[in-house]
Amino acid sequence: MYEILKKDGLAKRGRLHTIHGVIETPVFMNVGTAAAIKGAVSTEDLEEIGTQVELSNTYHLHVRPGDKIVKRLGGLHKFMVWNKPILTDSGGFQVFSLAGLRKIKEEGVYFQSHIDGRKIFMGPEESMQIQSNLASTIAMAFDECPSSVADRGYIEQSVKRTTRWLRRCKKEMERLNSLSDTINPNQMLFGINQGGVCEDIRIRHAQEIAELDLDGYAVGGLAVGESHEEMYRILEAVVPHLPEKKPTYLMGVGTPANILEAVDRGVDFFDCVYPSRNGRHGHVYTNYGKLNLFNAKYELDDSPIEEGCGCPACRRYSRAYIRHLLKAKEMLGMRLCVLHNLYFYNMMMAEIRAAVEAGSYQEYKKEKISRMSKGE
Repeated sequence: MYEILKKDGLAKRGRLHTIHGVIETPVFMNVGTAAAIKGAVSTEDLEEIGTQVELSNTYHLHVRPGDKIVKRLGGLHKFMVWNKPILTDSGGFQVFSLAGLRKIKEEGVYFQSHIDGRKIFMGPEESMQIQSNLASTIAMAFDECPSSVADRGYIEQSVKRTTRWLRRCKKEMERLNSLSDTINPNQMLFGINQGGVCEDIRIRHAQEIAELDLDGYAVGGLAVGESHEEMYRILEAVVPHLPEKKPTYLMGVGTPANILEAVDRGVDFFDCVYPSRNGRHGHVYTNYGKLNLFNAKYELDDSPIEEGCGCPACRRYSRAYIRHLLKAKEMLGMRLCVLHNLYFYNMMMAEIRAAVEAGSYQEYKKEKISRMSKGE
């Protein structure tokens, strides 16, 4: 069940009740593609830095170690020792990202594994079966993410197929949730809106999938090459046509500014690899912009990444020490930067929730974006 506690303009302060606990929204889901956050971050770390939801990848876990193995070991929560909500994406994004290794048919998608080249088939039913084996809290429907530069004719046909696939996903999930050996018979299903940057296709698709009464709705196929302005334009057009009383998830987005703008347009779920990927390269977020700790000016800097930050890195270590670790290629340097960045994102979401509750979101957004634009 999803409830809206407060609205400030289109910004929503909500709460999603799940079998694995309550998710306070807006929320940033920390991305652990292969059931772990890259950068040697443990589930104990995730608890310490305020993570609400961990996100794992259906395709990658199907390839390695195999979803049937995860099921035999008790499901993803038991496997990775994490008792809070997990969202699994459907494998649909790999239809886009592995374009050179796949063929799309009505029944589904034929892949070559990016690891060993073996042939894989994944359609709506297979995606639901894999996600049921993983026993995540929220499963994503299997879709195609068309390129932002695809022609209109292709996008129209792709979106129609995604709708047909969504109906198959819903039917298969209902079947799987009724089986006696299903680990999580309360698994939720989110559908995905597609349509490139074509507003009319997006709106029509949103209206069609809204009728299916799913547990939540995502906007996919953005942050794949279009400008930020185009992304915001599409959100403004589409979100009003998705059910307000269900969570809205903007997939794969993004920068702090992207998140702040999307919340202002009614979005309340986010995920992105930026904080962990940037952290592994020594780029860290602060309230005064992004810093590159490889820069020589931090060589003798004994201050934390950000004064007043409560993350495990800032509570104990200096910029100079973390810079040394990065330069020496010590994994601890990457780990501390990733922990800081994920903590920063998680705390920003807590600030967003507080600002919406207080009815001061516009002022908060304006000040936050202004301060963060002052980075290096």
